[in-house]
Amino acid sequence: MPVPAHPHHLQLTLANGLRVSLRHAPRLKRCAAVLRVAAGSHDVPLAWPGLAHFLEHLLFLGTEAFPAPDGLMAYVQRHGGQVNASTRERTTDFFFEVPATVFDGALQRLADMLAHPRLAMDDQLREREVLQAEFIAWSQDAEAQHQVAILEGLAAGHPLRGFHAGNRESLPVPQEDFQQGLLGFYQDFYQAGQLTLSLAGPQSLEELQALAERFGECLRPGPLRPQQPPPALMDGDKYRYQYLDNQHLHHLIACNAPREALDFLCTWLNATAPGGLLAELKTRGWASALHARVLYSFAGQALLDIEFTLGPQGSQQSLAIEALLNDWLSFFAHSDWTALREEYALLISRQQQINGALALARHHSENREAPLSEQHCQALKTLLNLLQSAPAQQAWQLPPGNPFLRPQTQEPRPGLIRGQTSAHRGLRTFAQDRSRGRRELPGLSFSQALPADYDEGALYLCWQLDSAAHGIGNSLQTLQTNARQAGVEMSCEAVGNCWLLKMSGLHDPMPAIVEQLARELTQADANLEQDAPASPTPQMAIRELLKALPACAADIASTGHLHPLPNGWTTATWQGLGMGLPAACETAIKHAAARLPGQCAEIARIAHPINGLYRWHQLDTASTEAALLLLCPAPSQSLADEADWRLLAHLAQTPFYQRLRGELQVGYAVFSGIRQFNGQTGLLFGVQSPDVALADLLDHIQAFIKQLPALINGSDELGNAALARQFSPQALPTSQAAELLWQARLAGHGANYLEQLRELIQTRTRQHLVEAAAQLSQAAGGWRCLANGAAAGDHWQI
Repeated sequence: MPVPAHPHHLQLTLANGLRVSLRHAPRLKRCAAVLRVAAGSHDVPLAWPGLAHFLEHLLFLGTEAFPAPDGLMAYVQRHGGQVNASTRERTTDFFFEVPATVFDGALQRLADMLAHPRLAMDDQLREREVLQAEFIAWSQDAEAQHQVAILEGLAAGHPLRGFHAGNRESLPVPQEDFQQGLLGFYQDFYQAGQLTLSLAGPQSLEELQALAERFGECLRPGPLRPQQPPPALMDGDKYRYQYLDNQHLHHLIACNAPREALDFLCTWLNATAPGGLLAELKTRGWASALHARVLYSFAGQALLDIEFTLGPQGSQQSLAIEALLNDWLSFFAHSDWTALREEYALLISRQQQINGALALARHHSENREAPLSEQHCQALKTLLNLLQSAPAQQAWQLPPGNPFLRPQTQEPRPGLIRGQTSAHRGLRTFAQDRSRGRRELPGLSFSQALPADYDEGALYLCWQLDSAAHGIGNSLQTLQTNARQAGVEMSCEAVGNCWLLKMSGLHDPMPAIVEQLARELTQADANLEQDAPASPTPQMAIRELLKALPACAADIASTGHLHPLPNGWTTATWQGLGMGLPAACETAIKHAAARLPGQCAEIARIAHPINGLYRWHQLDTASTEAALLLLCPAPSQSLADEADWRLLAHLAQTPFYQRLRGELQVGYAVFSGIRQFNGQTGLLFGVQSPDVALADLLDHIQAFIKQLPALINGSDELGNAALARQFSPQALPTSQAAELLWQARLAGHGANYLEQLRELIQTRTRQHLVEAAAQLSQAAGGWRCLANGAAAGDHWQI
C-alpha cells in the first residue's frame, strides 16, 4: 500500500479578523471552500424566528456585480460543481466545490454576496414565500416532526425546542423594525471577525493563502462577538430521558463532554460486530439497527441521541433496552481503550486520506482536535461513570480490529507448484490448467479510461437473478461499515431481478473486501430471505419519488416485499467492471472474484425504448403537496444524442430554477439535470409545490421546454467548452467517473467513451441543440412522469 500523502495544513488570522484554514492535498481533483459564520438560528432576536435562515436565502439572490444568472449558484453549477448553504443552531455555512480552473471566480462571487447583498424589498417578499412553502412541507414531513418530538424532553426555555425555520408570520418583511433587525443581524455577524474561511485543494499553501487574502479584502473588518450562552438543556438535575414511537426508541443524554470524546463513543456504540450492543439486540429480536450521534454541541453543552430501530418484540422492551445500554456503557467504561484508540486514529487518518475537497474543508471548518487526547478520554470516563453505577452483567466484547485498515498480506506468486523452480516456469500441470480455467471470468473487465496512478479506483458488480433481488444486501452491514472505514464506499441497489453492488475509494483494500463479500454472499445462500428491515419514516414527497425512479425507468412495479431466490445463486449470472485500478490490484480482484456466487458472463441488455409514448407512474406519498418528476429519455443511446441532451441540461439548469422557483414561485424543490438508468440518458425535471396542482406543475414544465429554442438562440454561448472539461478523467472525481463508465458499458459504448463524448460536446452547434429541443418537446424519446397523483390528461399511459 502506498504511503498516505497526508495533506498539509495552515491556519492564520488576517489583519481584518478573518480566520483562515488552508489544506493542501496534491491528490485532489477539485477545490472547495467553506465559509462559516459564527451565528445561527439561536442568535437571532426572539421576535423574529427564522431571520438567520431568511438572510442565508437572501444572499443567494445576486448582487450588482454578479446578478443571479451569474451569481455563485449559477456559476458553480455551470462548471459542474456543487454549492449549498446551511443554517444551524449557532453557525451558518456557505460551501461549494469546483474544478481548480474556476476556483478564483467562485470565491469572488462568494465574497461579493457576503459583502454586498441587495436585500431589496421585492426579493425579500418573494423569498419569504419560498420559506413559507418550505415551512408547510416541514410541518407535513414525518421525519421533521419526529425530530421535533424527540426534543420535547428538553427544558422548555432551551432554543432547541423553538421554531427557527421562518415563515410568513414570523418574518414581517414590510415592518420597519424587522428591517432594522435584519440589517443589524447582518452588520453584527457578517463581518470578518465572525467568519472562518476553509479552503482545500491541490494548490500549494502559498496559492491558497493568496486566494484567501483576496477574499478577505472584500469583507468589513470587525471583532469576534461572543455568542450568548444557552440555558440548561434539561431542568433540575435531569440529564437523560427516552422517547418512544412505533418503530424507534431514542435515548437522549445531556452532558458537557467534548465533541471529540462523544464521536469516539458513538463509533463503538454503532459497531455491528458480534459481542456488541446491536448484535445482542438483534439476537433478542428487540432492535434491527442502532445509530448513536451527537445531536447538538455548543459552549460546553452536548446532546447525545442513541436511536434504536425496533424489532418485532422491541416496542414492549424499552426499559430492558435501556438496561442493556447501561450495561454496555458500564462494560465500555471499564475496558482498556488502548487498542480502540489506535484503531480510531487509523480511522481518522484513513478518512483524511480519502476525503474529497469539500469534506476536507468542512472538517477543518469545525475546528475539532485530533487525535483523541488524554483529556478527551478522561472527560468520557467521567460521563460514563455518571451514566452507570453497577458492574456489567453481560459478557460483552470489544469489536475486533477492522481487517481492511491494515496492509494486506501478499499471496505467493502464481505459476509454480511444490518442487518447481524458476527454471520450470511455463511448464504447467493439468491441475494448474484446470485451476486457471476456473479463474477465467469473461464477464469481468477492467477499463483503462481512468488513470491508475491515483490511490483510488472503483468496482461495479451486477447480478442477474431469476427473481426479485430485494433483501440480498441486508446481511452486508458489517462489511459495508468496515469498507467505509477503510476508505471504500460500498453500496447496493436492487431493481427488479438485478442486484448491483458498487465500490469506490482506495483500491488497496478492494481485493480483500471482494473476498469477504464472496464468503458472506455464499453463506447467505441458504437464507436469502432476510428479515425485512423496519419501514423507514416517510420522507418529503419529492425524495420518495426519486427513490422510486430507477424502478419506474425500468418499467418495474416495486412491491416492497422480499422474495426468496428459489434456486439460490445456482442460476445467477454476474458481470463486473473495474476502473482506475493498477495491474496488481486487477489481478488480486480477479482471484477474489472467482469465488463470487453465480456464473460470470456478459449479461445481455435489452433496451425498451418508449419513443413517442407518454407513461404515467403514480406513487402514493404521505404528503398532501403535489410532487412530480418528468424524465425525458434521449431518442437513442447514441453518443450524439447523449451529447445533445447533456448540453440541453447544461443550458436549462439555471433558467429552469429561476423561472419556476424565482419568477413563478410554483414550488421550492425545483431542479433539473441529467440522469442515466440502464445505459439510457434522460433529462429530468423535478418540482414539489404546496399550493399548485400536478396538472399545473406539468404545464409549467412543458411551457419551459417549449421555450428552449428561444433560450438556445438567445444565449451568448452554449457552454460547450465548460461542459466538455467536466468529462476529463483528470477532473472527474472517481465515483462520478465510475458511474459514467458503467452506464457507458450498459449502453454498449467503447473504451474511449469519455474522449468521444468530450469531442462531440465541443462540436455540437446551435442548430444541433435547436433540433434536440424540438425532439424533447415532441417526446421523441418518450416521457415518463412519476407523481404522487393521478395522470394529468388522457394521453398518458398508466
